[in-house]
Amino acid sequence: MERTLEWRWLAVIGLLGIAQGFVDLAPEGPWDSRSFTRGVIGLVGITCLYLAWFRFTFNINGVAPTVDRWSRPESTWVTVVVFGACMLAVPTILQWLNIDGNIPEPTGLFFTLVGGLALLNGVYVGLIVRGPLAIKEEE
Repeated sequence: MERTLEWRWLAVIGLLGIAQGFVDLAPEGPWDSRSFTRGVIGLVGITCLYLAWFRFTFNINGVAPTVDRWSRPESTWVTVVVFGACMLAVPTILQWLNIDGNIPEPTGLFFTLVGGLALLNGVYVGLIVRGPLAIKEEE
């Protein structure tokens, strides 16, 4: 199936928005705070990166990866759960390695948010395809 939606520009804008958070090049903006401006640009970057991933993965416009959009939920929900658990572990690993002083302060918050949402989504899909919420066909 050929891709109909362009996702590359969103990915580039997202990566640039996130990368600028590591340097202090943002203007003060109307709120007279360079760090707040960097945070806003970073949030826009994360949003663009997520939208690029969504377009690349599902080849449709949207924001919610509902179960009907998954091609093989029976096998991929475990991958999503593992990804979520890894994202939840990243802030702790950054702290153990003493890298947390070299990255923007809210980085741990973003990793925790992404990890929590992915973990919840994966567990929910697992419950409805294999767990107690699965619809069983009557014989």
